[in-house]
Amino acid sequence: MRDFAIQLTHRPGELARVASALARKGVNIKSLAGMTVANHVLIRIIADDVEAARAALKESNIRFEESEIVHVLLENEAGKLADLAEKLSGAGVNLNAIYLTGIEGDLVELAVVADDPKKAKKVIE
Repeated sequence: MRDFAIQLTHRPGELARVASALARKGVNIKSLAGMTVANHVLIRIIADDVEAARAALKESNIRFEESEIVHVLLENEAGKLADLAEKLSGAGVNLNAIYLTGIEGDLVELAVVADDPKKAKKVIE
C-alpha cells in the first residue's frame, strides 16, 4: 500500500477535483485524512489501486508525494498508541502521517507513514 499526500489551496472544489480525477480511473479511496492550515490544505489518501491512482493524479496535473505505508494492529485499549509512538520515537523514526484504517473487535488497524519505513517495520514487529 502507498500513501498519496496532496497539497491544495483552501478553496471550494479542490477536494472534488481530486476525487473526480480518481473516480474517472475507477479508484476507490480506502482511507482519507485532511487538514487546513491558513490557506493550505493537505490531504492524504490511501487508494485501492496505487497504479491507477498515480496515473489519475498525473493525468490531472495534481502534484503529490507518495510514501510507503506500514500497517500496524494494536489492541483497542488506552496506552497502546502511546507505546507505539514511544517505540518509534526511541528508534529515531519520525511520523509523517498516521491513519485509522479499521476497527475489528478488540483490534485497531493503523496505517503509518514514517520517514524511514524499513526502520518503522523493524520496530513494530
